[in-house]
Amino acid sequence: MTPHTAMVLAAGLGTRMKPLTNDRPKALVTVGGRALIDHVLDRLVAAGVKRAVVNVHAFADMLEAHLKRRGDVEIVISDERAQLMETGGGVRQARPLLGDAPIVVCNIDSVWDEPHGSAVARLCQGFDPAMSGAKLMLAAMDQQLGYEGVGDFFMDEHGALSFRDAMPHTPWAYMGAQIIDPSIVDREPLEPFSFTRIWRRLAGEGRLHGAPLGGYWMHVGDPEARVQAEARLSAGALSP
Repeated sequence: MTPHTAMVLAAGLGTRMKPLTNDRPKALVTVGGRALIDHVLDRLVAAGVKRAVVNVHAFADMLEAHLKRRGDVEIVISDERAQLMETGGGVRQARPLLGDAPIVVCNIDSVWDEPHGSAVARLCQGFDPAMSGAKLMLAAMDQQLGYEGVGDFFMDEHGALSFRDAMPHTPWAYMGAQIIDPSIVDREPLEPFSFTRIWRRLAGEGRLHGAPLGGYWMHVGDPEARVQAEARLSAGALSP
């Protein structure tokens, strides 16, 4: 079952997206005529999410004003104007807003197609906090654009993940969406840090899992990737 609440990580500076982020947050850069954050919120709403906690930092007022236009999901702001908390720290700071049930956490620089129905709903299916602290949606390396890495994880037949570490490449890249038990951040200090720190702890405990996206992932992290994503979207590649 899809969680009631999601968190959308929208506070980043968008440095790699310049000059498009000279006058707006990265979340409001448009792709296919729609802001990046709306692409993500559309997918979350379609999966059944009713409430989205969104962190804000750069151009925070502009982003908040934009989000007020949405009437299909409750928006709650986690304010990082004073200090940018990064991916892990952002969830940790928002912890009082998240509740204790599982939540979906999404980046805002991912757009993806869904040829097999809601990828978020499939990610959430069967998630058990007693067995797993986090379950990550993973894109196949040959089904993506805009990602310049060599892969992030290996995944075994049970969905358990291990890090690439010293290996030259892996078959799977994290594509910016996960379902988590929010209590996994409780032991972390309130400071800026990457979510990778939590993933490594969970992997060591055998509590980090993954699921295939089952579609094509567009990582819209810089202007060139945006051009490529625009071309793919204009060809009708994004399913409703």
